Amino acid sequence: MSGNLYERLAAGFPADRTRPCFLLSDGSQVSYGELEASVARVAGRLVAEGVRPGDRVALQAEKSVAGVVIYLATLKAGAVYLPLNGAYTAAEVDYFLRDAEPAVYITDDLGYVAAAAEATPLAAPVARTPADLASIIYTSGTTGRSKGAMLSHGNLAANAEALHEAWGFTPDDVLLHALPIFHVHGLFVALHCAFLSGCPMVWLPKFSDAEVLTGLSRATVMMGVPTFYTRLLANPGFTRDTADGVRLFISGSAPLLPSTFDEFEARTGQRILERYGMSEAVIITSNPLEGERIAGSVGYPLPGVELRIGGGEETGVIEIRGPSVAGGYWRNPEKTAEEFTPDGFFRTGDVGRRDPDGRVWISGRAKDLIISGGYNVYPKEVELVLDELPGVTESAVVGVPHPDFGEGVVAVVIGQGEEAAVIAAARGRLAAYKAPKRVVFVDELPRNAMGKVQKNLLRERYAGLFSGS
Repeated sequence: MSGNLYERLAAGFPADRTRPCFLLSDGSQVSYGELEASVARVAGRLVAEGVRPGDRVALQAEKSVAGVVIYLATLKAGAVYLPLNGAYTAAEVDYFLRDAEPAVYITDDLGYVAAAAEATPLAAPVARTPADLASIIYTSGTTGRSKGAMLSHGNLAANAEALHEAWGFTPDDVLLHALPIFHVHGLFVALHCAFLSGCPMVWLPKFSDAEVLTGLSRATVMMGVPTFYTRLLANPGFTRDTADGVRLFISGSAPLLPSTFDEFEARTGQRILERYGMSEAVIITSNPLEGERIAGSVGYPLPGVELRIGGGEETGVIEIRGPSVAGGYWRNPEKTAEEFTPDGFFRTGDVGRRDPDGRVWISGRAKDLIISGGYNVYPKEVELVLDELPGVTESAVVGVPHPDFGEGVVAVVIGQGEEAAVIAAARGRLAAYKAPKRVVFVDELPRNAMGKVQKNLLRERYAGLFSGS
């Protein structure tokens, strides 16, 4: 076996290739054997079209089994997979295509796979080493221009195997997959765990309450973003009986509110397993499968992951080193050099702390740190207080220019209440410099495709709040 990730994933496929891989919402299914045959044909088409090892193959399309086939076929052909969000505008796509220069850019995934029916199947995966590039994942761009994280075959294999073990996947599992597949969560985390165990997936094009509730009756594991769980909890049809057959609910890609964690446990008797990851390293930490899962904590580093707090302080920027950490950013050596320490640790940009027993807590992004009157204010600390107040559903805290303090703390809140009352309540539980100077009530917060609040947009929107502009 070479270092090609496809070989490692395919080694986990069931010996009985007639076993279902995808259980579709229309009642049909796709077997592992059908998936394997389609992958071989599409890989053969890519090679026939001149795609060579190391070439990039870009896909921008809605979620489908065909998209998974193209991903696996790209790996098998030794090329580099570039997933693009179907919601990107033409201008955004133009940037990615100019930066990555793919040999093939696919927008009609179903048509591409269908047209490969006449291609000569690629019998054996193209040999790759663990260090060879497998995928370029462009960061979400919530704080600036997207950068292409370079993930190797070895990076992805190491993370997949660690998660498969940490979360106890077996061939008897059935994974409910309602995530998009242009992002590491749905593409790498979910798919790889299923493939390594050879288990079926309840395959949903997107999250919908009705389809997820139906799918849970067949599933043993669900992966989702916090929004999935808040939407389930808002549905009276989601009961303890509905969740009874599921052994594990996993959440990531955005912070899970402690209130959601507690409400979910009260409703189902189960504790959501929260984990922490990013495009540059896939999954970094996880709460334990067996052991205490604590609201607000992202658990412990995965085996092989070294994690430290930069600067030697109790709270600071999290730095990591390990087998799943990307080698750098595509065609951006300056940014790569900036984000890695001299001894090889990657600066995640996330601020957090670590308990003496190793448990990790995230305070927020370093770029979201507020300096008000010379004091550091970590937005997460303020948000945790606000989110517990009556009438507050969710809050996002940002710093905007202030004539006296440099930055003023502003809370943007979903919910109901009076600004003065919220500020007074916060001052009762926080030092005065941490408490919001203004509270703005809104119907919704701006989010990216994976549910993360785009605080850069909030800072822009409320930049003139203290200047009267």
